[in-house]
Amino acid sequence: MKKIGIVIIAIVLIAGISGTFYMVNSNSQKKVQKEKTLTDIQKITSKDLEKNYPQTPREVVKLYNKILSCYYKENYTDKELDGLVEQALKLFDDELAANNPKDTYKQSVKDDAKNYSDQGITMAQTDVCDSNDVKYITDNGKKIAYVRASYFMKEGSSYSKTYQDYVLRQDEKGCWKILTFYKVEADTDAETE
Repeated sequence: MKKIGIVIIAIVLIAGISGTFYMVNSNSQKKVQKEKTLTDIQKITSKDLEKNYPQTPREVVKLYNKILSCYYKENYTDKELDGLVEQALKLFDDELAANNPKDTYKQSVKDDAKNYSDQGITMAQTDVCDSNDVKYITDNGKKIAYVRASYFMKEGSSYSKTYQDYVLRQDEKGCWKILTFYKVEADTDAETE
């Protein structure tokens, strides 16, 4: 009788472990499947930047580049564009955001995207400098970072490459925010003085 009880307990334990494994595995597969079905825009607009803000200046620029890529594909609804613009503005320093109210910035994005589309120009690829190429300084007690990004643009069958330097400032929460950005020549260095 004792042996039967032990066998029953063992069977129940094995069934419980198997059931738990099945549920965990099933939930993981559902999560992966859900992530695969999200569009690039949905991945960006569903990102909670309050809880998961990019940790480095380079990661901020990489996320901003993903937003730029979505802008220039022009395959979005007005609501999706609003979501992209809101996420971009969260990456901006207060000074840059103050100079780019949401409606003004959104219209600028629309105009730029239309201009590129009318000229047959598409953004083929974006890239951000390596971590050891990010330059850091302190200015008036504020931490500043310079990050270079490159953009491969396709026009017809030809490609061109442009470069942009991003200046980011660390805010009081330790988050790196885009203060300004400007186009540069390939062989110039970001000013660090």
